[in-house]
Amino acid sequence: MAAKVALHGMASRSGSFFRCVAVAAMVALPAVAIAQLSPPRPSPSGGHDIPQAAAADGAETAGRNPPKLAIATDHRFDNGSGIAIHGLDGTQIENLVTLGKVWGFLKYYDPTVTSGRLQWDYALFRVLPAILRAPDRASANAALVKWIDALGPVPRCSPCAHLDPHDLQSSPDLDWIADARLLGETLSRKLQWIRDQRQVGTQFYVTLAPKVGYPVFGHEPSYDHIPFPDSGFQLLALFRYWNIIEYWYPDRDVIGEDWDKVLATFIPRLVLARDSTGYQLQAMALIARVHDTHASLRSSLDTRPPAGHCHLPVSLRFVQQQAVVTAVDGAPPNPSALQTGDVITKLGGRPIPALVREWAPYYAGSNEAARLRDIATYMTRGPCGEVGLAVRRDDHALSLEVARVPLPKDHLAMGDYLPIAFHDLPGPAFRLLSPEVAYLKLSSASARQAGDYVRQAAGTAGMIIDARNYPSEFMVFALGSLLVDRPTPFARFTAGDLSNPGAFHWAPPLVLEPKAPHYRGKVVILVDEVTQSQAEYTAMAFRAAPGALVVGSTTAGADGNASRVELPGGLFTIISGVGVFYPDRRPTQRVGIVPDVVVEPTIAAIRAGRDPVLEEALRLILGPKTPISRIEEMYRGQLH
Repeated sequence: MAAKVALHGMASRSGSFFRCVAVAAMVALPAVAIAQLSPPRPSPSGGHDIPQAAAADGAETAGRNPPKLAIATDHRFDNGSGIAIHGLDGTQIENLVTLGKVWGFLKYYDPTVTSGRLQWDYALFRVLPAILRAPDRASANAALVKWIDALGPVPRCSPCAHLDPHDLQSSPDLDWIADARLLGETLSRKLQWIRDQRQVGTQFYVTLAPKVGYPVFGHEPSYDHIPFPDSGFQLLALFRYWNIIEYWYPDRDVIGEDWDKVLATFIPRLVLARDSTGYQLQAMALIARVHDTHASLRSSLDTRPPAGHCHLPVSLRFVQQQAVVTAVDGAPPNPSALQTGDVITKLGGRPIPALVREWAPYYAGSNEAARLRDIATYMTRGPCGEVGLAVRRDDHALSLEVARVPLPKDHLAMGDYLPIAFHDLPGPAFRLLSPEVAYLKLSSASARQAGDYVRQAAGTAGMIIDARNYPSEFMVFALGSLLVDRPTPFARFTAGDLSNPGAFHWAPPLVLEPKAPHYRGKVVILVDEVTQSQAEYTAMAFRAAPGALVVGSTTAGADGNASRVELPGGLFTIISGVGVFYPDRRPTQRVGIVPDVVVEPTIAAIRAGRDPVLEEALRLILGPKTPISRIEEMYRGQLH
């Protein structure tokens, strides 16, 4: 079947390669203003808009030194790209893959683009018609050459950027620009020249945060007013995100996907999405292919399946590969309602494994433990009213009709957001479980009180630090420095390179400097799939204490400061913005904080109200011969 492409309002410019430009102040706005052809109005830069045709004509010959007036006036696509694609053939997909890679390369390497003198998103829409019409690869490459030539010559750099091999963790993956079979001799030569003439530290669409070095994408408009479907803006979303991962994602080497193939796969999936919901679902599926627990489509949690404004008033957790009720909200249990320890085998008549397979592609997870954690959190969401459940309770099979209840209003306001259940003890942040054991949970710990915690724990045999949650405050140095007796490296970061997009360099190790009061007992850190990001980083630091042990199961595997990424349609996601490693350069992304002692929950333990992870920590501190009755009495009374 022939591919179908409609180019609305662009027929008269189909053969032109022209360039309208926008000042930095305009591009930095979260949403681009609606274009007005007449009369002129003041622009953010202090100039005036001019009629659209004049803006286009003026930009066509502007080259690399366009008139100042044209710099401030690119509103050509403020109301939509004008491109509607109804089908794509194999040649078009191949050519769009090349376009996406070339567009992204120029975005971060071409000096005119990196200076911010172009509205580079709109430049994509200007060249896109020619690429879609190209009958073969050579014709598409010729169109790209013409497009690049219209930018004007790239001058020799002075000074020139160079890739410093010192502490280089990974190099840019740019071998493809030398592939003349793919690009043709002329296009390949031009791209290599642009790479070799790159300037030092000059970027417009990305900066690096001071000290830590995570990328900040401050000049990426969200275009929240654009009506969808819009094939051009949907393709822009793919190209923007794909190239951010290609050049600025510090964990690119552990994605576990052929990133070029992902680009080719998602071109038709995103471009041909028929409505806003379909577009958002395909964006979720794309983001999930990065395998980063940080990286869900945060703006669209209400769209991620299963969708609905109600849910069952219970907490679920996958334990021993089964969906288990771990807590019940509201009234006391009764035979017709769910109870703690129930195993849900079917929901709405469908087996749980089938639902997981259907929903999993839309859930971003660094590992399976984190993905199942999030699916369990959302899996009972759906339409309000009763839903049929097949349940296994002890040795009995039950069929229940249980009513979904409305989500809390504050959760609805956050896009049907549901909080992840923590697995720490209820009650105060710090307590003595016995005269021999102190317990601290990070979910309510205070950095200002770190010294008080240690003083209260003085003389105990061990301190249990529960990281099966998310820290309420940043505790790494406030408490970590009280757990070590000498300067102790505990982590090191990698960060991107503005002069060499796609390169990442090692930073020096981060060090805990010992401070008083010093805790002298054994330190045991508890972790599981809820332990993510700052909680993982905190666990890394505390396990550097002499003799410290980590107990529990696989963590979420998403560490490092998060960087926000805006996508067309008012959408946004985040990525892990810095690479986080142990001092010996062992990775944490996707791997998580690997426990020294692996202990996982069991269905039997949940039914009995026991915490095997905490029990093992107590056993490690008190000794292996400590009776289980003594261990249980230390914490069982604190579970209520």
